[in-house]
Amino acid sequence: MMAHEQRAVLDAGTGTRDDEDHPPAPRPRRSPRRLLLPLLVAALLAQMAVAMVTTARAQTPTIDEPVYVGTAADYLREHRLRRNPEHPPLGKLVIAAGVAVADPRVDTSFEGDQGAFGRRLLYASGNDPWRLMLWARLPVIALTLLFGLAVFAFAREVAGGWAGAVALALYAFSPDLIAHGSLATLDVPAAGFTLTSVWLLWRARHRRPRLWLPLAGAAFGAAMATKMSVLPAFPVVLALAGWSVWRAGSHGRRAALWRAARGAAVVAVAAVAVVWLSYLAVDPLLRWSPDGQVPAVRGLKGVLVGLMPFPEAYRDGMRVQFGLENHPWQGFLFGRLYTGSLWYYLPAALLVKTPLGMLALWAAGAVVLLRSGRLRPAAPYVLVPAAVLLVAAMQGARDFGTRYALFVPMFLAVAAGSVRVVRARWAAVAAGALVLCTAVSSARTYPYYLPYSNEAFGGPAETRLRLHDSNVDWGQDLGRLADRLRERYPGERVWLVYKGSGVPSYYGIDAADPRTVPAREVRGLLVVSDSAAAKARGRLAELLDSSRPVDDVGHSITVYRR
Repeated sequence: MMAHEQRAVLDAGTGTRDDEDHPPAPRPRRSPRRLLLPLLVAALLAQMAVAMVTTARAQTPTIDEPVYVGTAADYLREHRLRRNPEHPPLGKLVIAAGVAVADPRVDTSFEGDQGAFGRRLLYASGNDPWRLMLWARLPVIALTLLFGLAVFAFAREVAGGWAGAVALALYAFSPDLIAHGSLATLDVPAAGFTLTSVWLLWRARHRRPRLWLPLAGAAFGAAMATKMSVLPAFPVVLALAGWSVWRAGSHGRRAALWRAARGAAVVAVAAVAVVWLSYLAVDPLLRWSPDGQVPAVRGLKGVLVGLMPFPEAYRDGMRVQFGLENHPWQGFLFGRLYTGSLWYYLPAALLVKTPLGMLALWAAGAVVLLRSGRLRPAAPYVLVPAAVLLVAAMQGARDFGTRYALFVPMFLAVAAGSVRVVRARWAAVAAGALVLCTAVSSARTYPYYLPYSNEAFGGPAETRLRLHDSNVDWGQDLGRLADRLRERYPGERVWLVYKGSGVPSYYGIDAADPRTVPAREVRGLLVVSDSAAAKARGRLAELLDSSRPVDDVGHSITVYRR
């Protein structure tokens, strides 16, 4: 063996001399500045998680939650497509992940409607409603946090890392997103899946469309499999898919058109496939037996519903939704009670329920997106889907709350991050000050996020004067009311008008309905949900006019003395 070969073997076997003379180079350390952004992201998501979990632990079931939780339990036990047909299964399958951990007793033989079934599950089947509701809410909380990462990533890829931080801060401090992200409902999942889809389409514009387009289609399919209200954005998503492929390609016009059409088709097929898979996950045989009558839908709407490439259960759910749109619902805006809907209701409600600093950053970010040559290509992705969905929601018949427009704070948080590309020092200072104002306004409303309104409209204590239903009082404070009555008014006669799905007697509230007896017999405490007070007519209005407010519970229930 040659001498140099012997030396190499010796060095390899013993690790001496050469290893000592040439130690491995030290790994470069990450600078503290590079660690600042990840730490900030973690801190923002951590505070949002704490806000949502503590809120979820303290709130009793809202009006819609027992329906979704009961349907989720029915999915787990019976694997049948029967209850709550007006909404597709995926959001309830997410909730079912928590329900499965809680492992409640389920009376599958119960024949009442979906609301009664949910209340029976919570209050009449031997289950602990506090524990069951917390577990049902936790998967939605986790999903809400993941959508925060999507908002951060979207804004970072559009305008840089600190733009992502601004966007995530607005998302994480949004009272609406905290309020509804802590509930076992479908509004945040539907909006978040939509935003995730558009973010993935933006990625497809710049890198590997073959990877990102199917994922974008799957994300939008998840949105459609959660709530049908996102369907107006489907053409926009397909157009953005084609545009992303067009911009990513370098071939001739005809080849680019073909590639764009093929990319849009990939997104469409992936989206439709996810909808089918969500139904198959509940029942592989797709047995469909609706719990109630499905209304007939005629005219152009009926034709379009019949042509949609979705399971029959999905199409029947759309028919139920159209039937609900034909109902003469009552709305309440700025003290006015009306029947029907107002086209400007959602913009007005968003104006009331959005922190002032956030409103300013939304407007500034949208202007920067549209005026900056470097950022303008992102404007169709960030602004158009939100605008289309908002216009569609404004045509709806149910003026019940900003929960129908939760995509607005998600997409406009991404737009707001664009202010970080403005070079002037004052712009950075102003953006930081507005984010801080948003954080302070959000923190001040803790833990009463659902009735939040900004300081220009008097804060959460005065939201009930301008809005109702899920903007203020969705039945979430029945447990707090029980505690308040025990602590401050023990032994007093209680008359209760409660708007919600909770069962007052379960929480130890012994009360009667004051509308069932003559007004002269109503003495003691009159407790009224603020949504019921906003719509009070007849006997209840007479009682309220002759009563004196003495207490407030969670800014959603008012205690009067008679």
